Amino acid sequence: MSTNIKPVSIENVRELLELSFAQPVLFYFYSERSPACLNLGPVLQRIAQSYPNALTLAVVDCDQEQQLAAHFGVRSVPTVLFIKEGQPVDGFAGEEPEQAILQRLSVFLPKPEDMLLQQAQPLLQQQNFAEAYPLLKQANELAAERVDIRLQLALVQVELGQLDAAEKALATVLMADQDAFYQSVKARLELAKQAADSPEIKALEQALATNPDNKELQQQLAVQYHQVQRSAEALAVLFEILKQDLNFGEAKKLYLDILATLPKGEPLASSYRRKLYSLLY
Repeated sequence: MSTNIKPVSIENVRELLELSFAQPVLFYFYSERSPACLNLGPVLQRIAQSYPNALTLAVVDCDQEQQLAAHFGVRSVPTVLFIKEGQPVDGFAGEEPEQAILQRLSVFLPKPEDMLLQQAQPLLQQQNFAEAYPLLKQANELAAERVDIRLQLALVQVELGQLDAAEKALATVLMADQDAFYQSVKARLELAKQAADSPEIKALEQALATNPDNKELQQQLAVQYHQVQRSAEALAVLFEILKQDLNFGEAKKLYLDILATLPKGEPLASSYRRKLYSLLY
């Protein structure tokens, strides 16, 4: 049984009512003798398992806990009460379709983008930006109007070297929303842009400008790009090498290593994988 699905008795009912001040608690009053309960129970369990950190299902066996059922005024089974801050705020008796129950719950549960943002927070604290990226990217797609999510995504993009994407995201933030966090992300972006244009990179770019077919210089430049997280430029340079010579130096290994470091859901990765397959096959 999931940790957010709890059997209820006289001994622990107060604990569950106190929990309802932090998150909604569904009190499900049932009897194993009721066919309707046999249908509704799995539906409620599935819903609870979909919201492990935002919802608790409190299961009351009315055959065993008749006094508790009477205290809540339950007259038939199944009965479901939505408890928030210690008080019933909604509920129903009998069966209801899953979508109807979810519609009722939508008033009390966090939105999907908020759940994704919540999942990303500990990863951001651990500076695990690669794993936080797909969560924030999905949250931003679900709620493109949310500036707070956009700024968190821009921060991660800066840390992952996606400087153009971060710059575009910041450019859409209106003056009224340019708070201290916005200024912090913008400052990080400027520092990252400066670091990404190192003297070594400038020297190699100048050398290649006079000797554009030198694969050794190209590979060295790709390495330097990779070191400052300019992955798109590194992959573009390496792909040009591989188009001419699939076995040149460490080009293929470096190409694959860069792909492996890109975060899950990054379109750049799938694009350059397809390009490599086109050369191999």
